[in-house]
Amino acid sequence: MSSEDWEARLAAAWAGIDGYDDSTAGDFRAVIDGLAAELPDGSPIGPFERGCAFDSTGHSDRAVPLYQEALKLGLSGYRGRRAKIQLSSSLRNIGRPEEGVALLTPELDAPSDELDDAVRATLALCLSSLGRDREGLSLALGALAPHLPRYQRSMANYARLLVDPEPEPG
Repeated sequence: MSSEDWEARLAAAWAGIDGYDDSTAGDFRAVIDGLAAELPDGSPIGPFERGCAFDSTGHSDRAVPLYQEALKLGLSGYRGRRAKIQLSSSLRNIGRPEEGVALLTPELDAPSDELDDAVRATLALCLSSLGRDREGLSLALGALAPHLPRYQRSMANYARLLVDPEPEPG
């Protein structure tokens, strides 16, 4: 088995997820389990993909320990960052948003990639679940600002001022 072949089969499985409904979600998870079983023992990718399958079929509670196992086994890089985002989201879904905030806050300073906005959006949701709505809105506006055709500087400033208001004159 080549890793390219395995990744292609994994991508094909994920491309077909919308063909499953609640009554056949277990079939989808079985496909992912089968692919994960092909990986070498101790590979962090298997638990990560299995966690994704549980998460995507409405079982955040079952996804959490799998994401944690993947990270403990050393999942890093792009998949590692995805695991942190998805784990934080799942933790929020099961009533543990403070753990999501702790996990994602360091990601704000991680090297930039295409997942930056997902980090900020998920962290904003976790913060909101903790009643820290201004911080969450600040993150969401800050992530949105660069994508606007105009008003980027204004929106970025408004985002900053939500959490770091300018001192009163005098």
